[in-house]
Amino acid sequence: MAKKPDPGNIKGPGGMSMNELHELVKKGHARDQVAGKQHNKLREPQSRWQRIARYVWDKNRGRG
Repeated sequence: MAKKPDPGNIKGPGGMSMNELHELVKKGHARDQVAGKQHNKLREPQSRWQRIARYVWDKNRGRG
């Protein structure tokens, strides 16, 4: 069987190692998750009527 190449030696875009790229992606994902949660906290809670209207709207949207 062929050995798997070491991710620390493989170079990706910009000459960065795959381990470095992986760490940057993890940090970016965590930052996006935190930003998304903060955005949702600022939104006002929907009333029962708004939830029902959204449900019916989304359900009938595809029947065009």
